[in-house]
Amino acid sequence: MSRVGKMPIAVPQGVDVTISADQVSVKGALGTLARPINGLVTIKKEDGKLQVEPINDSTEANAMSGTVRALVANMVNGVSKGFEKKLTLVGVGFRAQAQGQKLNLQIGFSHPVIKDMPTGIKVETPSQTEILIKGMDRQVVGQIAAEVRAFRPPEPYKGKGIRYADERVVLKETKKK
Repeated sequence: MSRVGKMPIAVPQGVDVTISADQVSVKGALGTLARPINGLVTIKKEDGKLQVEPINDSTEANAMSGTVRALVANMVNGVSKGFEKKLTLVGVGFRAQAQGQKLNLQIGFSHPVIKDMPTGIKVETPSQTEILIKGMDRQVVGQIAAEVRAFRPPEPYKGKGIRYADERVVLKETKKK
């Protein structure tokens, strides 16, 4: 059986988990998340912990138990603490400004780039060169951060662009005559 799938998920205080036949719903301080359950696994709730078990001994059910366990653990973590991604702008004149549910970027184009945030996602700009994307759904937070980064990914010669805060850009040497 999957090593990840064997580990139980601890449900903290204030988080309510509802398991129906085809979906799992998690409700916490930050909101509610629901996800359909694959037919190859079952989720059992016992004394404040969730256990994901495959329905049979097939390879697919074994793999799916680890996947579903990770997804449900992210849901529990998301509604209790939330997730955040931090982006950094590197370049002369590059700046970002959060305006409600919109992110206004000036990143070297002749026009400003405006990105609308979906519901459930908050964007903050602690400084002009930092962007914080927060939300309770890990997949959506990561997807929005990737879309913002895709507007101007770091280039390999000077390193200018939008990068994740923990990203290391390896610079290339310029061509010599």
